[in-house]
Amino acid sequence: MKKGTKVSVLDDIISGTITAISGDDITIVTDDGFEMQFHKNELVVEKSAFAARELIPDNISGIISEKETKKRKNAPRVKPKERSAPPMVVDLHIHQLVKSQKGLSNYDMLTIQTDTAKRQLDFAISKRIQRIVFIHGVGDGVLRAELEYLFKRYENIEFYDADYQKFGRGATEVYIFQNKTF
Repeated sequence: MKKGTKVSVLDDIISGTITAISGDDITIVTDDGFEMQFHKNELVVEKSAFAARELIPDNISGIISEKETKKRKNAPRVKPKERSAPPMVVDLHIHQLVKSQKGLSNYDMLTIQTDTAKRQLDFAISKRIQRIVFIHGVGDGVLRAELEYLFKRYENIEFYDADYQKFGRGATEVYIFQNKTF
């Protein structure tokens, strides 16, 4: 922008000609004859008033590098023999998780078990382990219900009863979809 350039105000229907430039402040005389002062960011040069070379900014390479998207790293390829790898097994029986059950209420035990399940599930997702078996036991089904509630909060997993011959009725297997896009 320089003296004599025809400009318009961005957020108003005011246009005029630049009469003075003082740092970032620009004084214009409007088409109606009024003298007004604006910050340079509030003004736009009108199309007919500038040459094409004025459109190209000085730091074009910097702008182009900002616009380019960063290429995503490709996920490591899972080899066929790794797909049939045995599942990670997590035993959620309370005596497996704490040294002593003394002083723990049912709520405390359930909280420890669900926190352990969530931590192990997050670990498996981060390490790209596809299958996990959570052994929760038969009991009254409270822990199983809590686990199902936890698993439903994840979009990239599927859960079902684990192999009956190997784990019995008290286990749930979780399958983690590794390449699911959202």
